[in-house]
Amino acid sequence: MAGRPDLDRAELVGMLADLAGKPPAELGDRIGSMELAWLVHLVEQRHERRLELTDDQLAGIRTVDDALAVLRAALTAAADG
Repeated sequence: MAGRPDLDRAELVGMLADLAGKPPAELGDRIGSMELAWLVHLVEQRHERRLELTDDQLAGIRTVDDALAVLRAALTAAADG
């Protein structure tokens, strides 16, 4: 998969909604450590790739948009190398 990975904000919010047992509209934008671990796990499963995220990358994820940027970059790196 070259270029931009097939991962969007709605998909991440849907994953978080499943975890929380709430509709997506009821979720906030902030992500806690448990939610982040869940997202990374699901993204790895759905995209059949192991993501090698650094501590700095993980520490920089505080919102859904942060997660989207980091996970897209990681998927691109995994696909390229």
